Amino acid sequence: MTHCDDASTLSVTWWKSSRSDSGTQCVECGVVDAESVAVRDSKEPTGPALIVGRGALAAMVAAVSVGTL
Repeated sequence: MTHCDDASTLSVTWWKSSRSDSGTQCVECGVVDAESVAVRDSKEPTGPALIVGRGALAAMVAAVSVGTL
């Protein structure tokens, strides 16, 4: 896992989860390359982003969906 201090400098197309509502509690993801995804706070488009492997992100989402994380 790495990070980027200013997520707006990444050359990615950001998207929110289809489960996100119009509220302000959202994260956005963007594909960095074939192996990595960036994750940022939707309220802070120029704030930091985490860059994680696709497998790690998939594992986290799976753990959250079953309530183990």
